[in-house]
Amino acid sequence: LVQVDADGKKMVDLLNAGGIIPGIKLDQGYDKAGIPGTKVGPLGHPETMDKGLDTLKKRAADAYAAGARFAKWRNVLQIDPKNGLPSDLAIREATEQLAKYASICQSVGLVPIVEPEIVPNGDHDIYACAAATERVLAAQFKALADHHVFLEGAVLKPNMVKNGLTGPPATPEEIAVLTITALKRTVPPAMPGIFFLSGEMPLDMDNEEAATINLSKMHELYPTLPWHVSFSYGKALQKTTIVTWLGKKENEAVAQKALKARSAANRDAVLGKYKTGSCASVGTDGNISQAAGPY
Repeated sequence: LVQVDADGKKMVDLLNAGGIIPGIKLDQGYDKAGIPGTKVGPLGHPETMDKGLDTLKKRAADAYAAGARFAKWRNVLQIDPKNGLPSDLAIREATEQLAKYASICQSVGLVPIVEPEIVPNGDHDIYACAAATERVLAAQFKALADHHVFLEGAVLKPNMVKNGLTGPPATPEEIAVLTITALKRTVPPAMPGIFFLSGEMPLDMDNEEAATINLSKMHELYPTLPWHVSFSYGKALQKTTIVTWLGKKENEAVAQKALKARSAANRDAVLGKYKTGSCASVGTDGNISQAAGPY
């Protein structure tokens, strides 16, 4: 919010001028030492919860004053069926914290993005992810209700239901059916929007294309849903753009073209009309290993 461009113009002013609503990430990450008494999961550390709740009210108010109108807070949960992960304790800590964050944001005028991310690290199948996702989302909306969060003034950013990175591969149809089933069982229709994170994918998979296909398949199979179901991708929206740009001035135009093309592909996916392979991608060439799933 306080950054300026090369010409000294405030980023928040540039965003507003372009019809883009500014937002801010308010969680302060997590300590890998984890929650005492929890088991080590596929990320290589115990279960965690984020930092920053104690200073959130002032930071949220300052962000609103600086021009932000929405915020994001991401809590990470791990799956390991053999060790009972995610544990009830980790789910309770993550969802309660997200509910408190959402309530505080709304008290100062910010729309909260609620992001309980179940990372795909591990060798579990898609059904383990489906079960974990339903547990987490059920707890999340119970916590939001307990903290009197106005659902119509918030949005959800969940993971898709997928297999673990080294688990038995699931098809786009399986991902679509189990994801929408989990959402129908847990998310009230008062929630106006669900915006998927793309999440980690195996290094031999084109994450941009796969994320677009999965979203499109949901809308193909379920053309009428009680919420607006869309995307809030990071890696799966930016990979080709970043590899094309490489920070070079002479590559700006073609990089912008690549970003616009992938954005249009995901727009088509929201309509259930994306045609596989119709958007150019660098494929797996731009994939990097991110074992801890950083932002």
